[in-house]
Amino acid sequence: MKNILRLGLPKGSLQESTLKLFRKAGYNVSVGARSYYPDFDDIEIEAMLIRAQEMAKYVDDGVLDAGLTGKDWILEQGADIKEVAELNYAKGGLRPVKWVIAVPNESGIKKVQDLQGKRIATELVGYTKKYLKSKGVKADVDFSWGATEVKPPYLADAIVELTETGSSLKANNLRIIETILESSTRFIANKNSWKDKWKRQKMENIVLLLKGALAAEEKVGLKMNVPQAALKRVMSLLSSLHSPTISGLSDTGWFALEVVIDERTVRDIIPKLKSVGAEGIIEYPLNKVIP
Repeated sequence: MKNILRLGLPKGSLQESTLKLFRKAGYNVSVGARSYYPDFDDIEIEAMLIRAQEMAKYVDDGVLDAGLTGKDWILEQGADIKEVAELNYAKGGLRPVKWVIAVPNESGIKKVQDLQGKRIATELVGYTKKYLKSKGVKADVDFSWGATEVKPPYLADAIVELTETGSSLKANNLRIIETILESSTRFIANKNSWKDKWKRQKMENIVLLLKGALAAEEKVGLKMNVPQAALKRVMSLLSSLHSPTISGLSDTGWFALEVVIDERTVRDIIPKLKSVGAEGIIEYPLNKVIP
């Protein structure tokens, strides 16, 4: 019997960003339009698309060996799983998401204590109840099946909603009064599966590659030729994971320099490198950065 890792991938808002991350990590993965079973080029992985809200339950129950879901849904379900790694990405970018309490702009509710006796709509019912209890607030918390932003003021006094930028809340005439939870994607494992030597190694290998792909999202490589007279000035402008790689060229007095830097700094640093004497500057994307 061959070794197989049963892996859950989040269906819904995280689906495309997760598939993109796996592809960048080196896995050729595809999903049919109506299929719930992604096709991996790794025969040791059997994958299934599961809603992130349910993932931790299936991993806890052992239906899946491992999966990717948000910290928020792990807490909501009270799942007893092994958190293998934090993977800091979301639907819209490389940042955590927030669960916030929001009310209509014209509402008199200014703080959490003002929710006493009010009606709140949310998909995160269990965690919201625990949070309010910790603040000494009693309120009616109703499950929302979707379109939560449109519930206030007629169907709810407030909502607890997931947001990355807050733009959707603003568009629906809502203001945030408090953040109750910050969440990021987690790679989780069934505790018994984690004890299995082969499965644990397989999961650790996957996580290593996923982390490397995430690290590469914010980095680029730079290559350039630098005359000896400009080398110190060029070096003073660069910062990298480690010292730049420098090698001599066949032309006497010239060096090839290669470095990995933050992508956000490139537009500012390339003109400076050029001005101090660097030539033949090439910027290239990275697939993975493994420390």
